[in-house]
Amino acid sequence: MAMVSDTVELRGHIIDSLILPKVLDEIMTLGGTFEIVDLAVGHRREDPSRATIRVTASDADRLQAILSRIGQHGAVPVTGEDARLVPADLDGAFPDGFYCTTHFDTWMSREGRWIAVERPEMDCGIRFDPATGRAETIPMHKVRRGDLIVVGHAGVKVAPIDRSPERSVFEFMASSVSSEKPKAVVIREMAAHIKTARAAGGKVLVVAGPAVIHTGAGGHLERLIAAGYVQVLFAGNALAAHDIEQALYGTSLGMSLDAGMPVDEGHEHHLRAINTIRRVGGIKQAVEKGILRRGIMHACVVHGVDYVLAGSIRDDGPLPDVITDAVKAQDAMREKIRGVTVGIMIATTLHSIATGNILPASVKLICVDINPAVVTKLADRGSFQAMGLVTDVEPFLRALAEHLVPAMSHGVS
Repeated sequence: MAMVSDTVELRGHIIDSLILPKVLDEIMTLGGTFEIVDLAVGHRREDPSRATIRVTASDADRLQAILSRIGQHGAVPVTGEDARLVPADLDGAFPDGFYCTTHFDTWMSREGRWIAVERPEMDCGIRFDPATGRAETIPMHKVRRGDLIVVGHAGVKVAPIDRSPERSVFEFMASSVSSEKPKAVVIREMAAHIKTARAAGGKVLVVAGPAVIHTGAGGHLERLIAAGYVQVLFAGNALAAHDIEQALYGTSLGMSLDAGMPVDEGHEHHLRAINTIRRVGGIKQAVEKGILRRGIMHACVVHGVDYVLAGSIRDDGPLPDVITDAVKAQDAMREKIRGVTVGIMIATTLHSIATGNILPASVKLICVDINPAVVTKLADRGSFQAMGLVTDVEPFLRALAEHLVPAMSHGVS
């Protein structure tokens, strides 16, 4: 049987980031063989390396599958070939064989020139605009008939995130998920990284679940917002509703946050809180009328924090600010993540997964939950940019606020 082969090249920190062994393992796992034609290893740790690899398979389909898989690790065929563009034949669907994106930085080749794909996002396609010469990721529902969509893997390359030359808290905490990690040290390092990101002009995104309110941690997040350490908030109806409930009634799910005991008719409080907001038209209106005077949502309005509240099928009310169309909520989230360099995901599985799916790999993610299974799922992004911490949300936010808020005494916008 005639074998088929192609030659690919890897560049970057492919040794210490373990990209080279990953590529070789993928080739063998998919039934191929390899020959390292050339290998140039950087002389110092900060120097990039280069590997040229000949990949061989039993047939063209198997070879294409291998090239597709290792392409996700940055392996690019050395034979220059432009990306294949096919017009979409109907709205809301890609052409058959479309290129499915990752969250890594991606380029497409056009007339021998590499063009950066704007707004990297996983599980999308690539649309090319010949009028502007620009390429961008596009979710399936936004495709319109006639859009030029990249088909196949030829002429596309990706650049996985390299391991930093300096060991960081992200690298250490991403090594495994355990409740036995040194939390105080880790949170201090995380706070320092957030401070650095803000000083560089990066935005901090917080994705939070209602446990932030139930555990009495809302005040800590409110302090972080007031201090300028949160620029974007993603949440659901529940966090906002119970935050407003505690602001108006001092309870969350009918439990007094001061006494830790249920109060008479407390089970009605969240519904009455939602109704109060609905009667005035929304959260911002409630703040402007002096009805809502404290809490996370109040702080967001007062300090100009962008927020997206995405609804679910189980929501009471919901609040007027909640986007009940899931597709529209996704699009709203995509618009708000521009400029985000750090994401903090706290005690919410579904909203955090949805957010992780739309963020580029360059965004550093901090995933915090009391459930190790949730943290593992959220932190597993295939890069050194995500880490998980198994702990309760209240002590985490309290410690983070203690590290960050005093440093903001001179103010940062």
